[in-house]
Parts: sequence; C-alpha cells; structure tokens
Amino acid sequence: MRKIAFACLGLLLVTGVSCKNTKKEKEGQAVEAEAATEKFSLVQDSTVVSFTAYKTTEKLPVGGKFTKINFSNTHEGSTAMEALKGTKFSIPVSSLFTNDATGTRDPKILEFFFGVMENTEFISGEFKATGADEYAIEVTLNGSTQSIPLEYEKTGDNRYSFTGVMNLENWNALEAVASINKACEALHTGKDGISKTWSEVAVKAEVLIKKN
Repeated sequence: MRKIAFACLGLLLVTGVSCKNTKKEKEGQAVEAEAATEKFSLVQDSTVVSFTAYKTTEKLPVGGKFTKINFSNTHEGSTAMEALKGTKFSIPVSSLFTNDATGTRDPKILEFFFGVMENTEFISGEFKATGADEYAIEVTLNGSTQSIPLEYEKTGDNRYSFTGVMNLENWNALEAVASINKACEALHTGKDGISKTWSEVAVKAEVLIKKN
C-alpha cells in the first residue's frame, strides 16, 4: 500500500513539474512570438534636421535648421534601425532657418552659398547601414554624392538623435565656402582681424520611431 502511495505521489510531482515547465515554455514562446511580430516605422513629421557652421579663426558656432524634409522609400522594420535603413530624404534648401533677428543671414546663405553650387534646390540622400550597428547617410549636394558616418543615441521613448560631420571639400564646395565668406567678410572676422568660414559643418537629425 505504501509503495502505491509513494508511486502516486511521485506521479503527481512529476506531472506538476512537467505542467509548470510546459507553461513556462509556452509563456516564453509567446513572448518571443510577440517580439518577432513587433514592427517599427518612422514618424515622418517628427524629424528635425539641424546644423552648426563655424566662423572666425576662433570657430564660433552659427546654428540653423531646415524646416521641411520629404521622405520616400519608407518601410516597417523589426527594429528602429531596420525601419530607417534605405529611407531616402529630400530637403528643400529654401526651408533654411537660422533664427537671425536681422533677417539678412538666410538670404545671404541661399544666394552666396547654395546659389553658387550646382543643382542645389534640394539636398538629398539615403540612410545606410555600413556595418554591425554602424550607420551613415549618403548625401547628394553640388552634383556630388558622399557619405557622412553617423553616431547615434536613444534620447527618449523611441526617439533617436544622429550626429555627424560634413566636410564640404568632399562635395567640391570650397568655392561656395569662399563665396559666403566674402559676402559676410566683416561678420566672419575675429579678434585677430582674419575673416574665416570653416568648411566643416556639424549635422544633426532627431527622429521618432513608433512601434506599430
């Protein structure tokens, strides 16, 4: 009788453990399935594109942004970065805004910088993955397409900030740099009496990726 009781108890224990394990496995599979079906996509009207140019030998910053950006080739992805890969953009240079109180800076940049380049109605490009967790944007400006390596960080819930450095000589734009420096010679002259506009421009994009 004892043997039968022990056998029954053992069977109950084994059955109970087996059920618990099966339940855990099913729960784990459900979580994995949910993660596998998650999709992300770019919230297009949330994107902010800004830049920092520099003047004088002291390298004083001059900030600005573009108030409009158009996207194409957008799609869903299993991660935020997957959703961005291959996304193309087009920025009308006429949407330039530097918050200049005098109202003279933006027209000068449009005329004496962008105005001396080729095909600069738009700045266009594409978001690229260049390696494991490495990204860049290919930018077309002044008839040339070059790559800008990007660093990124998550700045909030599904919000990301991308930064990079655009060296304008890579886009054959030094003539445009010299042109805007001449037009703004007095404003770009530092304490040393030298007028300088840097060919280095810091670029930044802030994007929101939603979970669908």
